[in-house]
Amino acid sequence: MRAVVLEQPRSAPRFHADWPEPVPAPGEVLVEVEACAVCRTDLHVVDGELPDVRVPIIPGHEVVGRVVRRGEGAVLPEGARVGIHWLGWTDGICAFCEAGQENLCDHARFTGYDRDGGYAELIVVDARFAFPLPEDADALQLAPLMCAGVIGYRAYGFAEDAQRLGLYGFGASAHILLQVARHDGREVYAFTRPGDTEGQSLARELGAVWAGGSDVLPPEPLDAALLFAPVGSLVPAALRAVRKAGVVVCAGIHMSDIPSFPYALLWGERVVRSVANLTRMDTARFLALAPKVPVRSTVKTYPLEEAPRALDDLRSGRVHGAAVLVVRPGR
Repeated sequence: MRAVVLEQPRSAPRFHADWPEPVPAPGEVLVEVEACAVCRTDLHVVDGELPDVRVPIIPGHEVVGRVVRRGEGAVLPEGARVGIHWLGWTDGICAFCEAGQENLCDHARFTGYDRDGGYAELIVVDARFAFPLPEDADALQLAPLMCAGVIGYRAYGFAEDAQRLGLYGFGASAHILLQVARHDGREVYAFTRPGDTEGQSLARELGAVWAGGSDVLPPEPLDAALLFAPVGSLVPAALRAVRKAGVVVCAGIHMSDIPSFPYALLWGERVVRSVANLTRMDTARFLALAPKVPVRSTVKTYPLEEAPRALDDLRSGRVHGAAVLVVRPGR
């Protein structure tokens, strides 16, 4: 099969025209990939910012495809259209799993990190972690929902009833979540890289009441701020922007070190918290909500073999919205 493979961290992934096809084990299904969105977490894997990456590894965890073969005991039928996300397996028996916090499972396995991912024509997935998708929906629209959408939705839940919501790092997650927040009647303030007028324009088009650089304060104090950019210096910046009792939610799986800041920024019962991974329940709830909004992703497409270019474009800020690899054109 065709696949893009990371052979060593901190090196460019390489396209292979004849990589060995995976075989589903009991309880797994083999999925023919239609499209796979490119996530910032893929960059963290490729750039060696996450520890203990299994190599060689096929990156990618925002996958849309169809079941073409079942392992013994797998319940999904052949031909079923499914989505695959970051969380690829949990043990189901640890204290976190039993408490409904499978996102924190100490033995979890992750797609595109220690299980081969979706930068390929075929992927194997535990059938319990594959999600039914509508037959008539565009794969390019569905793919970004599988992580950018779901992790944004999980972070959004920690903002509780915030009316004025700030989004720092206006990429795939933020541009999807802005639509959800506007659907809920909230005011959204979008923060981009300083000088990113294209990203600010997109935010306004999607309904942001204000958009500007992350180096300035919004015109009104925020009730909550969600940080999607993996930049630690944005934590004190967001604390300056939120009111007393405001919440700052760090939604990325990796972030550069947070610089020291005066206690006065935290005082006033402000809260800083992280979001770790996602759960199957998050995914099911968000996939049910998305068509009601309806969520419409701004998409930049790439053929599978150009995955390294897509990663470079994401790294340099040349992607506004979501980057998506087209694996099976026209499917």
